[in-house]
Amino acid sequence: MTTVKISGMSCEHCVKRVARALESLPGVKNVRVSLEKGEATFEQPEGLSLDEIVRAIEEAGYRVVRT
Repeated sequence: MTTVKISGMSCEHCVKRVARALESLPGVKNVRVSLEKGEATFEQPEGLSLDEIVRAIEEAGYRVVRT
């Protein structure tokens, strides 16, 4: 499982937008987005880079917090 911190989510609509963005990526499964934790957890398929995941989330209007 991969977990990324996300900033900019403020409501359940935001959670659904992030989930849809991740689910639209090929091979991504078991997406769980938590507003309370400010993060998304999912199965990342081999061959899909973190940069591609970050780009999908950012295109949905949110920011991935890299630590």
